[in-house]
Amino acid sequence: MPSFPPPSEDFPSILKGKRILLTTESLGPVNGVSRTTGKLIEYLRRNGVELAVVAPQFTSPPPPPPSSPSPSQHHQTHEEETTTTTIRLPGYPLPYNPDLTLVYPFQLTTTIYPQTFTPNLIYIASPASLGFQILLQLRQLHSPPPTLLNYQTDLSSYSSIIFPRPLSTFAVWLLSLVEGYLFRTPCIHTIFYPCSDVLTYLRSTNTPIHKTHRLGRGVDTSLFNPSRRSQSLRDTLAPNGEAILLTVCRIAPEKGFEFLAEAITHLLSSTKIPFKMVIVGGNANPAVTARIQSLFHHVSSHVIFLGFKTGVELARIYASADIFLHCSVTETFGLVVLEAMASGVPVIARDQGGPSDIVRNQETGYLVPVAEGDVGVFSGLVGEVLRDGRLRGRLGRGARVFAEDVTWERINRRVVGRMVDALEANGVRDEERALLGGSEMKVLFWERVKLGVAVAVVLCITSSFRVLSELLPEAARV
Repeated sequence: MPSFPPPSEDFPSILKGKRILLTTESLGPVNGVSRTTGKLIEYLRRNGVELAVVAPQFTSPPPPPPSSPSPSQHHQTHEEETTTTTIRLPGYPLPYNPDLTLVYPFQLTTTIYPQTFTPNLIYIASPASLGFQILLQLRQLHSPPPTLLNYQTDLSSYSSIIFPRPLSTFAVWLLSLVEGYLFRTPCIHTIFYPCSDVLTYLRSTNTPIHKTHRLGRGVDTSLFNPSRRSQSLRDTLAPNGEAILLTVCRIAPEKGFEFLAEAITHLLSSTKIPFKMVIVGGNANPAVTARIQSLFHHVSSHVIFLGFKTGVELARIYASADIFLHCSVTETFGLVVLEAMASGVPVIARDQGGPSDIVRNQETGYLVPVAEGDVGVFSGLVGEVLRDGRLRGRLGRGARVFAEDVTWERINRRVVGRMVDALEANGVRDEERALLGGSEMKVLFWERVKLGVAVAVVLCITSSFRVLSELLPEAARV
């Protein structure tokens, strides 16, 4: 087993020995959200916090062992997870991404504690099907523990892309209604948000803005490092000395692959510089993968799909690229952008969501405004950076400098700082919160009415996912 870093000397003593219940919509080598949550779990555990984790089932097998046993691997390993008290809940895998599970059926009574413990504090990562249930259950408690919420997934944007109209409009409205109601749960002390676009959305749902707190993500700068650049890997990917363009993301319809395919087509007609477009990522649904790959059939000689990669192997791919392309407009942060920057690779991204707050225009890369005809601007900037080696080097160095200042230790210290504030604000020290039984629970009439409305809305969203998956062919959902 790898040896993990020692406890932090500046870890708040008030949190040591406290019981924290952490719920997350994904746990494992799934996405940036799950990797971020895994870093927090590791940080809390090694600093003496009693931790219970509740998450949906993870259907895919764990990835192969990384190339190095370094404790700084940015993906949480299967072994790491088993050292934490973890409860897996049954659910319904999403058809377009079976690695993500919709917790089902909904539990509307206060069932959040029996399988774990009565916590001093609750942390809800990226609330969706599980997080919504937890918040509904917390509203039924007479004396709920202080709660922190990390809003990391833009469900509204996903719904607008995945569902056809007018269902998408209806789904966005429903989510806004549900999230606005649930995020006003009185016991919520802090709502973390990753970027300015998310804050704008939260404000539109009447979320208490005074409770919001901006929180980015960290990056492992020892793993993702320009020193991992490999000429042998470059020779394998581009045997004729072509430039290497890279994108890393889940193979899914909301990741901007149609835009990327169009940009590559435009670039081929506007530049004479030979290049290879390398795409890293996977999807457990082969129909989704096939549909995305079909977008590139007309340029297949210039495109390489490498599948899902982790650890040192992934870090070598990042560092061996010339330019990183980010085409999604649904990312609330974009951890892959930060990993590319840490690897010394300039980034060209569409100017929406998380990348807008990470990429420093003309210093670490370029941001392209999202507008009609922006694919021409995007491909034009790619061509410009390809042609100018000095520009590419300057942007890459700037990207690395930016990333060196963003560490997981610093990010997690900010989280525990808010945890301390929450405990102190609620007068919680060593005593446990009392949980009232069903006969003792008193919920005001109007609270019951609001609870019923929210439950109905959540069930509508769940039903729409299930009905769509049963009625539509898998390939059509992309």
